Amino acid sequence: MTDSQPPRTPSAPPPGTFEILAADPSSSARAGRLWTAHGPIDTPVFMPVGTQGTVKALAPWELEEMDCRVILGNTYHLNLRPGMEVMEEMGGLHAFSDWHRAILTDSGGYQVFSLTDLREMTPDGVWFRSHLDGSRLFMGPRESMRIQRILASDIAMAFDECPPCPCTEEYAAQAVQRTIDWAAACSREPRAPGQLRFAIVQGGVYPALRARCAEALLALPGYEGYAIGGVSVGEPDALILPGVEMTVAHLPPDRPRYLMGVGQFHQMAESVARGVDMFDCVMPTRLARHGMAFTRAGRINLKNAANRTASAPVEEGCTCPACRRFSRAYVRHLLMAREILGIRILALHNIHRYLETMREMRQSILDGTFPAFRARIAAAYGPPAS
Repeated sequence: MTDSQPPRTPSAPPPGTFEILAADPSSSARAGRLWTAHGPIDTPVFMPVGTQGTVKALAPWELEEMDCRVILGNTYHLNLRPGMEVMEEMGGLHAFSDWHRAILTDSGGYQVFSLTDLREMTPDGVWFRSHLDGSRLFMGPRESMRIQRILASDIAMAFDECPPCPCTEEYAAQAVQRTIDWAAACSREPRAPGQLRFAIVQGGVYPALRARCAEALLALPGYEGYAIGGVSVGEPDALILPGVEMTVAHLPPDRPRYLMGVGQFHQMAESVARGVDMFDCVMPTRLARHGMAFTRAGRINLKNAANRTASAPVEEGCTCPACRRFSRAYVRHLLMAREILGIRILALHNIHRYLETMREMRQSILDGTFPAFRARIAAAYGPPAS
């Protein structure tokens, strides 16, 4: 199988190059391009989540046809299965999954937050009890970087501790110190050829802690980008954008900024307005499994009885494969009958809508019409959080 991206030419910028191509004068929004070993990523960008090495219900060629440039993989889950012995034998995650565009891998740090009942913290890392068979495994900065090196992802995230919300300032401060110490350890580990690394800013809802974390991470060598962590961990919507603002203020303008786990359209538009470039979220595929579809006019529930005899597609004017072929009535029938195709149709549509929306957002910055785009998203998906 040949790469779906054109081969890199000698004139292509080296991996890690981040170009800012346009900026919105009314906000901090920018259109950029991040170069990786598997081609360029145009920003702002939404990255579909492929925890187990696959975006749920979708094939790699379907993502390619939608011009998806980058997907996510999860270090913790891929280490459990198929395991790094298999991954090493198969030549890394790109070859194993037949995906030849960019991959970003989470470090396993999110599982430090999400698997609190199955883990034990230590200064050097975390002991996990496998949710599959109960076996114990240890993951720290060295282990996370080794796994991501074997996966050979294009962007490897530093191992961090993501504190929950709410938490005390004392606990958040301890998590920040661990995040800094672990990022320093990650920066000393070898990486796969062409692999980039992003450090993650933590600090919860405490501005001074976020400033301290960002400044300490910026002093470390070997990081090509920075992520904003801990703003999608249970806090109310009204706290998300303040968390973005208090972090972006301390990040360099010439590096990509990645807001982890945030994926509602109005949140992404407002975060782009504050200078964020990259996003990921499980929402488009997770909500597809519950019959929800994203459209330019807002979110709809295909299971509603009103769609029982609806001959219109999921979204009028949509060019995704599902909308070109199927009616709402048929999709609803599949969902109610629990047929897998119904989930696949909605997953296809939702990922298409996410990628199209981000392309429209990027083009509005290039065209100088971002304020109008921002207003349209707010009208369709609710007012921005204050």
